[in-house]
Amino acid sequence: MFFFIVGHTTLFAQGKKETTLVAKDTILSNNIDPLTPAKAAFYSAILPGLGQAYNKKYWKIPLVYGAMGTSLYFYLDNNKKYHQYRDAYKRRLEGYNDDNFSYLDDSRLIAGQKFYQRNRDLSSLFVVAFYALNIIDANVDAALLQFNVDENLSVRPVIYPNDVTLKTNVGLTFNYNF
Repeated sequence: MFFFIVGHTTLFAQGKKETTLVAKDTILSNNIDPLTPAKAAFYSAILPGLGQAYNKKYWKIPLVYGAMGTSLYFYLDNNKKYHQYRDAYKRRLEGYNDDNFSYLDDSRLIAGQKFYQRNRDLSSLFVVAFYALNIIDANVDAALLQFNVDENLSVRPVIYPNDVTLKTNVGLTFNYNF
């Protein structure tokens, strides 16, 4: 649309303005640091429980040390008993019969060795597994701390009848409120 004003030496023209709508996010988003999970995992790898402290989940630190400490205790205990049975069997092969296990025969000493060796190896696997679980927990927890759990975003289960077959359908609804 153009307007010309006559009678003046200058002509003014007004054109049609194009307006652009810009959508602004009304939800304030937290600054997301993609390195936070990696930092938490690194800290937990250096010192178990440090990643949980970095995530401010202090209540998990005794759980980490309790699990790893218990597994380590059983490892050391089974290792000590394994060596006792092994040393007793070695002494028995040398001809001595004055050990703490003089009431056991050779086959029982061998069975005791195998039993405590197996339990020692399982305990070492538990120590390693709890160490890895500590690192994974710190990483996942740090990632979930940045997850958007806004009340405006919801997913709910819905049960509704099918109009054609008259059977009940189950589904999910995704709601986002502005």
